[in-house]
Amino acid sequence: MADLDEQHPLFLLAMDQRSSLLEHTYGDESGEPADEADAERVRAGKQLVYRGVLTALAAGASRARTGVLVDERYGADVARLVREAGLQLAMPIEQSGRDWFELEYGDDWLAHVDSFDPDFVKVLVRDNPAFDAGDRQAQAERLAEVSRALHDADRAFLVELLVPGTDEQQEQADDYDRDVRPGLVVETIGYLQEHGVEPDVWKLEGLDRTEDAERVVAAVRAGGRDHVQCIVLGRDAPQDQLDHWLRIAAPVDGFVGFAIGRSNWEDALDDVVQRGLDHEAAEQVVAANYRHFVDTWLEARPDVVDGVDAGAA
Repeated sequence: MADLDEQHPLFLLAMDQRSSLLEHTYGDESGEPADEADAERVRAGKQLVYRGVLTALAAGASRARTGVLVDERYGADVARLVREAGLQLAMPIEQSGRDWFELEYGDDWLAHVDSFDPDFVKVLVRDNPAFDAGDRQAQAERLAEVSRALHDADRAFLVELLVPGTDEQQEQADDYDRDVRPGLVVETIGYLQEHGVEPDVWKLEGLDRTEDAERVVAAVRAGGRDHVQCIVLGRDAPQDQLDHWLRIAAPVDGFVGFAIGRSNWEDALDDVVQRGLDHEAAEQVVAANYRHFVDTWLEARPDVVDGVDAGAA
């Protein structure tokens, strides 16, 4: 894993969406392409988004701090280009569109990882202390197996944790995200750790209060896990909401960047696919959105090294 700390953050542009992308942008309600031509349209869309990353780099985004989170299924070509460009690469190994974690490539998953050699191997996890105890335990056991295998292979493990509220939890307070979710996140992190899930990086939903960001860092670093880091995920939030989450997290030691996806590219890609927007214009939009979030982080954390490439336009 490359140097990753408060002075050397990671700004991931996430484009590993699969079933949700098919459904929302390409109109395939099943979450699967109708045929190979349909799948190729999805691949082309991911390549467009990646060109937006290149546009951001040309405009001054730091090559050392820029990364891409992309899937093998529709983004294999992008993953190879990211590798060739020397950017940081993260790739998912979970099946898309499942309520509980399942490996996309079954017992062959580690061979797929080896073939791309990403800097971070990512899994998406949905969990909540109120969910079914048996399902939670089974998921945690599967995750622990992945955790052990990745660490045995000397690969960095990135866990994206979503804690959706139950109806009862949503009714506990006027604002679930602000008042209820932070405590559930801390509890869920502890549960997964107790079951042998040991990420190097936790990719977490944004927090509205500094004290909650500090609580989360304390949880991920409990028990001598001092090397563990956190990054903020985007959750398709509007720009002002994401700006707030980034400004809360950036000054807190233990938060070292973000992984933001659809908030960067969803509208631009929709405009291309559904309304015929010029590709170059869409790439400029993706680049501008990505650089906006980078700038928001850098303004809140001014001690970052190499936040912007010197001399870039």
